[in-house]
Formats: sequence, structure tokens, C-alpha cells
Amino acid sequence: MTGFKFVALAAFVGCAMFATVPKAPAQIGIEIGVAPECPYGYYDAAPYGCAPYGYYGPEWFTGGVFVGAGPWFHGRDDFRGHVNNRFHPEHGYSGPTPQRGEKAEPSRRLDKVAHFKGNEVRDGRGHAGEGKR
Repeated sequence: MTGFKFVALAAFVGCAMFATVPKAPAQIGIEIGVAPECPYGYYDAAPYGCAPYGYYGPEWFTGGVFVGAGPWFHGRDDFRGHVNNRFHPEHGYSGPTPQRGEKAEPSRRLDKVAHFKGNEVRDGRGHAGEGKR
């Protein structure tokens, strides 16, 4: 009977220890930080690298300011804008891209992208939509 008492006492002590462990409330926090500072906008998918001139169409810029993409999008809910996804790394582009903090070249106006050839419509939140050209 002594063995049974020892096992029962050990079980009781084990249960008491688990009952007194403080419970931590579950908490989820997502910090986005500031949008990348890119002269011609940034891609709408992580790691949010700077997009080259010609990736975004003129409707993505208001007064020379990029309306944003991904978590920093600040356009209308029904916004749709053309992009030239041939300039996206996921579609094989490996050409030059500006670095964060670079300034736009004065000859490259953002409201009138020279010879823009958009081939996809996007909503700023990473979703391609109808309207392919």
C-alpha cells in the first residue's frame, strides 16, 4: 500500500503544480513599419523592393506621390491600376531597380510614364484582377 500512496501523492503534487502555473494571455502583434522610400513605387509583395520606372502606370501616382501597395496602400477601396508585370522579379525580371531612398530622375514624370505598356490590373493589395491588356 505504501507504493500506491507514493504514486497518489506524486500525482497530486504534479496536478497542483500545473494548476498554479500562471496563464499567459495569447496576443498577436503585427508591426508593419514605414513604407519603403522608393522613387517609382515598390512591389506589392514582400520583401517590398523598389520597382523600376515603368512598372506602375500613371494612375498609381497622385501629384507625384505613389498611392502605395501592400500593407501601405492608401487608395480607394475600388482602386484598380495597370502594372507592367514584365518588370516584376516573380515574372523573371532581373534588370536594374532603384535603391531605397534614391530620388526620381526629373525627366521621368510619374504622372505620364513614357511609353507605358501595362499588361495587368492590380488593386494595390497584391491582387491581380480583370483588365489584362
